[in-house]
Amino acid sequence: MAPLRIAVVVVAYNAEATLREVLDRIPAGFVPRISSVLVCDDASTDGTHDVVVQYQSTSSLPITVIRHPVNLGYGGNQKHGYQWAIDNGMDAVVLLHGDGQYAPERLEEVVAPLDRGVADAVLASRMMRRLDALRGGMPLYKFAGNIALTTLQNALTGARLSEWHTGYRAYLVSALRSVDFHANSDEFDFDTQIILQLLAAGKRFAEVPIPTYYGEEISHVNSIRYGLQIVGHTLRHRRLSQPARR
Repeated sequence: MAPLRIAVVVVAYNAEATLREVLDRIPAGFVPRISSVLVCDDASTDGTHDVVVQYQSTSSLPITVIRHPVNLGYGGNQKHGYQWAIDNGMDAVVLLHGDGQYAPERLEEVVAPLDRGVADAVLASRMMRRLDALRGGMPLYKFAGNIALTTLQNALTGARLSEWHTGYRAYLVSALRSVDFHANSDEFDFDTQIILQLLAAGKRFAEVPIPTYYGEEISHVNSIRYGLQIVGHTLRHRRLSQPARR
């Protein structure tokens, strides 16, 4: 079987202080596997674009830079990156955040289930080893909320995921083609919506454990609003997936 053509989609918004380090941390041994590192700058108001253009001029990474003239939102930025991967003939795409919250060092482990042909989507879970999430600085309210939402979503969908809310994932492009991800939210609830779409399409999921790191990055998530959106999407999925009653 031919090796997968892999795109690493780096979603970045005001990541001037962290983006260079994130790119530096991509393992040298994994670089030959990467067909493109697509950095999607979501209309940052700081020097994010300048940082990546400068980095591109001296790096061996196959970097492509896209700068959105208007902010598309976290989900909208992903949509653009996934469509780019489809249009450019990629076989797999890995979502990586430009703020350094997720470990680029684990790229090979995240992609491995796709390589082995045992999954269509891989979630890099911080909650497979829950105490590590707290040791890594995950705030207690986020830790408790993550567990509560994941438990509810598993109960409503029949899934058995340790975490629905990681932003570190990999997908086969064929799986992305099979769902209408452009119909999803442009906000943070996009991550749950695409899981629900892939579950409805019968796609296979795998999880791999990753370390948790919370630094000084600014959270743009309204936790209460996010939680309500997630519950609403999951209830809607359950209702639509139930056989019609006569």
